Amino acid sequence: MEKILITGASGFIGSFLVEEAIERGMDVWTAVRGSSSRQWLQDSRIHFLELDLSSADRLKGQLEGHQFDYVVHAAGVTKCADKRDFQRINTEGTRHLVEALKATQTGLRRLVYLSSLSIFGAIRERQPYEPITESDTPQPNTEYGRSKLLAEQLLKDCGLDYVVLRPTGVYGPRERDYFLMAKSIRGHVDFAAGFKRQDITFVYVRDVVQAVFLALHHGDTGRAYFLSDGEVYQSTTFSDLIIDELGHPWCLRLRAPIWLLRAVTFCGEYWGRLTGHVSALNNDKYHILRQRNWQCDITPAERELGYKPQWKLERGVKETIAWYKANGWL
Repeated sequence: MEKILITGASGFIGSFLVEEAIERGMDVWTAVRGSSSRQWLQDSRIHFLELDLSSADRLKGQLEGHQFDYVVHAAGVTKCADKRDFQRINTEGTRHLVEALKATQTGLRRLVYLSSLSIFGAIRERQPYEPITESDTPQPNTEYGRSKLLAEQLLKDCGLDYVVLRPTGVYGPRERDYFLMAKSIRGHVDFAAGFKRQDITFVYVRDVVQAVFLALHHGDTGRAYFLSDGEVYQSTTFSDLIIDELGHPWCLRLRAPIWLLRAVTFCGEYWGRLTGHVSALNNDKYHILRQRNWQCDITPAERELGYKPQWKLERGVKETIAWYKANGWL
């Protein structure tokens, strides 16, 4: 039985990875913190390891006695009150894990690292927009993107067999950021920023899971692959689909100029630092909402991994909103 370790297992994507690994009959081990919620990790076949990604030495001790065939590193943060935490958790946490794996995992076949399209920032922004490709130079414009790029860079020449996946915006059941949009629309407000055309891409969580398990066995070591559903959408498409699934509530559509968004996110960032609570409207969110081109080239993933997106946006939104309703979120 193949043995797999999944970090970030209590999170949105991680919990779906755990479910898929169990379905595949693998010996599933999850890396969690003592304070992590185990709400989505109730299956009795799941094994738990409390791993401290803040220390390579502690990690080595915690991994001693275990030999994994595969490791999927999905742990990380997407927003922080203190911007220094992005590198501390996303970058240094990855460094420590790699060091510990090299020291303890003599039979490791492959590490799959979940990065992000955000490492490229706002490039190819002249219309008509063109897909971001692997030959483009990353220019991250968020603290999150910078921390993920640095993590990717430290993997190079690390001595492990690894593959990097770079999903665009991931949505689906249990996800909380896109949920805020659905919650706002249910409250009769649909907010957008900027008047220039915006091309957006999405990938449903189950398609990310598909790519991860393909990457365990396919793709050359050291390669990085973009993930989306293969389509490009306009900024209103997602909200239109949510409105349909919510039964067409009346909705006030507000489109704010970029300068107003900058003012709102500045205040949100300041409030977060003041209170220690992360605001959904922060500096990173400003750059994300301001970016106009989120197209990316998934051809290499299709060709080399065998990746075939199954969830176009209409199907994915239907399933997601149905889950939100069934679980009392909406």
